[in-house]
Amino acid sequence: MSKIILIIGACGQIGTELTLKLREINGNTNVIAADIREGNKELMQSGPFEFINAIDYDSVLGIITKYHINEVYLMAAMLSATGEKFPAKAWELNMNSLFNVLNIAKEGKIKKVFWPSSIAVFGPTTPKENTPQETIMEPSTVYGISKQAGERWCEYYFNKYNVDVRSIRYPGIISWKANPGGGTTDYAIEIYHEALLKGTYTSFLNKETKLPMMYMDDAIEATIKIMDAKPENIKIRSSYNLAAMSFTPQEIAEEIKKEIPAFQISYQPDFRQEIANSWPKSISDDRAREDWGWNHKFNLEKMSKNMLHNLQVKYNLE
Repeated sequence: MSKIILIIGACGQIGTELTLKLREINGNTNVIAADIREGNKELMQSGPFEFINAIDYDSVLGIITKYHINEVYLMAAMLSATGEKFPAKAWELNMNSLFNVLNIAKEGKIKKVFWPSSIAVFGPTTPKENTPQETIMEPSTVYGISKQAGERWCEYYFNKYNVDVRSIRYPGIISWKANPGGGTTDYAIEIYHEALLKGTYTSFLNKETKLPMMYMDDAIEATIKIMDAKPENIKIRSSYNLAAMSFTPQEIAEEIKKEIPAFQISYQPDFRQEIANSWPKSISDDRAREDWGWNHKFNLEKMSKNMLHNLQVKYNLE
C-alpha cells in the first residue's frame, strides 16, 4: 500500500518545508497539505491543499476519509512566545488537535502519526548542560506544558491502544525559506535577514543566552527518518531528544561578521528572555542516535554560510 500523507499545519515554518520534501519523495498527489490559512505559492501549487480546523474532529476525519490517508504529521501548534499572549487558545489548539489525531488513529483509520514536541518541555529545574533524555520536566510556559502533556498522551495511546505515534523534541529551528513563527529562538532567523538588509540587529535575548539550535535541513531529515524507522527501533514513545548545535547571540553575530565584517548587534532583552532562561543550553540525544540512526549535518559555521548565501539570492543581493 502506498503512503498517503496528510500534513496538518502545512503552512507553518516546519510544515512548509516538510510538505515540499515529502512531495519530492512520495509524489505530489500523495501528500496533502492542510492548514487553516493558505501557504506560499510553491506549497499551494505543488500538490493538493485543504483548509482544515485542527481542533474540529469532523474536519480532520473528513479529509482523512476523502484521501484515504494512512500517515498524519500534526504540525499545527501555537508556539512559545505567542502562546504566552493567548494561553487558553494555545492550550486548546495544542491539545485538542493532538487528541483528534490520536483518537482517529485509535479507531484504526490511520496507521502512523508524527507529533512534534519541543525543548520547551524542560523548565528552570532541568539540568542545563547536556540535558538527558529522562530528566526533571517542570515547564513554565503554556507551550511547554502542552507539549509535556502531549508527550504523556502519546505514550499512553501507544501503550493502551497500540497507536504508532512518533515524536522528537525540536530545538530552535533555523530556516531561510519561512518567516519566523512566534518562537523564542526566532532571533536566530531574524538576525540573518537584518544583517543583510540593514547591517544591524537588535536581539531580544542577551548576548550570553545559549540555546540548542538546528538547521531546518537537519530537522526535516530527522522527522522523515524517525517516521521511516522500523517500529521496533522506536523505543521511546513519549518524545526523543534531538540536538545539533548550541550557541549564543554573540556567537552567531561573530559568525556573521566573518561574511559581513561591518555587521553590528545590540541587545534589548524582552519577555522572551525569561522563557529562554528556563530552557536547556545543550541537549543529549544519544538515544535518537542509537535507536534510529540520527546524525546532524550542519554546525554553526556551515549553517551561517548556507543561510547568508540563500538569503542573498532571495533578496537579489549577489
